[in-house]
Amino acid sequence: MGMMAAVVDACQRSGFCIQRLIEQPRSSEAKDCSVQCLSKGFLQKSFYSTTSSTQLKSSTVPLHGSSYVHKKKGIHVLSPKISSPSMRVELLDAWDDDYDGVIINPESLPLSANAFALALRASLSNWKLKGKKGVWLKILLDQADLVPIAIQEGFNYHHAESGYVMLTYWIPNDPSMLPASPSHQIGVGGFVLNDKREVLVVKEKCPCSCLGLWKLPTGYINKSEDVFTGVIREVKEETGVDTIFLELVAFRHAHLVAFENSDLLFVCMLKPLSFEITIDEKEIQAAKWMPIDELIGQPFYQEDHMSKKVIDICMSAYEDRYSGFIANQLTSKIDGKLSYLYYNDSNKN
Repeated sequence: MGMMAAVVDACQRSGFCIQRLIEQPRSSEAKDCSVQCLSKGFLQKSFYSTTSSTQLKSSTVPLHGSSYVHKKKGIHVLSPKISSPSMRVELLDAWDDDYDGVIINPESLPLSANAFALALRASLSNWKLKGKKGVWLKILLDQADLVPIAIQEGFNYHHAESGYVMLTYWIPNDPSMLPASPSHQIGVGGFVLNDKREVLVVKEKCPCSCLGLWKLPTGYINKSEDVFTGVIREVKEETGVDTIFLELVAFRHAHLVAFENSDLLFVCMLKPLSFEITIDEKEIQAAKWMPIDELIGQPFYQEDHMSKKVIDICMSAYEDRYSGFIANQLTSKIDGKLSYLYYNDSNKN
């Protein structure tokens, strides 16, 4: 069952829990739930990413950072029938992020919906007293019954991936400063030219406007995959041809593509290391080496100025009349890790 389907099912099955929670007095601190074909201006084929670890890593959003102090507290699951005045509700296990917010540990959430609600309310009150701001709550697939409880307490959907849904809560009474959900998908296109000035092209199996069009091999990069390794992999998967990366020659930025996301497509020049073609029959109808004049002679390229410009730039780079961006591996002080910076170094001494 998909994550969102599980959430809907949980909402339908846990109505009695919601009702019981509504009947309980709520804390005053709780808030009310207030492309890829180098065609179509180079559009489309589908993508973007999954995150399964309890700590999300990067350097630009509150989910990220390697400096979190994660102190295990455990969580005592309380029976809603216990009414002793001395009963103490323990707080949810969570750690601070780098932006005055908190990230709740999904591995230690109470299994009981009512116990979860009590702990969540107490934790929100505690975090508000401490001046915390954003709260990140990751609910795993087998915890889907807790999603409607969190929504009832004022959390909002942020994004969903295979196996979990991420919810957020903004504590201050001003507009939320939490970053929006992932908004882009990253694609690559490979320009591969042999010594006969023939370009490697494919026909895709798709019921869209690019059906029957000979085009460059394209695809989406995988999670934690670099642009240049992604384009080498895509060309290999679609055509069986081995290549090496030379330079990134151009990219285009389109908006409101799949699921209203934006789309970035990076066009890279590759050097062929092999020439025998073996197609991926699941998504490719045919592939071949085609004279460059025959490629751009197709009616589509005569009508689509963006796609034709891409081919022109690639040919200029091949003939050393244009310099693109090469990949250089450098260490960033932000995370102390090696990553690739793409830049034009044609003016170096």
